[in-house]
Amino acid sequence: MTAADITTGLAHTLDPVRFVRECLNFHPDEPQTRFLQAAGHRVILNCTRQWGKSTLCAAAAVHRAFASPGALIVVASPTERQSGEFIRKAAEFVRNLEIKPRGDGYNEVSILLPNGSRIVGLPGSHRTIRGFSALSLLILDEAALVPDELYLALRPMLAVSRGDLWMLSTPYGKRGFFYRVWTDGGPHWNRIRVPATECPRISHEFLAEERAESSPEYFNQEYMCQFHATQDALFDEDTVRRRLDPGIAPLFPNGAP
Repeated sequence: MTAADITTGLAHTLDPVRFVRECLNFHPDEPQTRFLQAAGHRVILNCTRQWGKSTLCAAAAVHRAFASPGALIVVASPTERQSGEFIRKAAEFVRNLEIKPRGDGYNEVSILLPNGSRIVGLPGSHRTIRGFSALSLLILDEAALVPDELYLALRPMLAVSRGDLWMLSTPYGKRGFFYRVWTDGGPHWNRIRVPATECPRISHEFLAEERAESSPEYFNQEYMCQFHATQDALFDEDTVRRRLDPGIAPLFPNGAP
């Protein structure tokens, strides 16, 4: 191995953008490049439909597996089919490394790399996902549709390893952990928003047609990354928040009597 080979290998390990371009033949657009460069310990990606979020994060997962021997990357989605689709995309990227994808021998939806790293897809039920630990990276795909019970069952997997947590989704109403983290998750979350107007693969003509043929709430949710109250909500959250007075103490500060 030459010095140039070592330098290139180090660059691929440290630079996910160069890795996905040169090794995976995936060429991210400008917002996708920003995500790869900015992705860190806690990341929440709020993006338009058809931006390529699953493909992008599958490439990022393969980079993590390549760059960190023995790493465990877990992907959870609302359904096992969606997790399987994520793993299928990751497998296509692994083939670009001239590696034949194979399972880890324990999990039906999984990839094992020669360096011992694994990418595992989980079904959408909190009853069947326990037992994983020492995660390097946990990815929640279509996170707005993932049940809170599954999210709470997954988080302890990061307790010892202090692994990274990325959640990506288009909004789905003012409900669930994805909405709560986006609005009130605290400064340790890196929030990345990508509306359809910043996606070079979605034309202005298409957006104009969608805007004309759908409700403002639907258009703004699916394409402009906005959260709207669900139809079964009794009160609009923004109205309730405006009525709150921080100077009035709660009747039951320790919870219900």
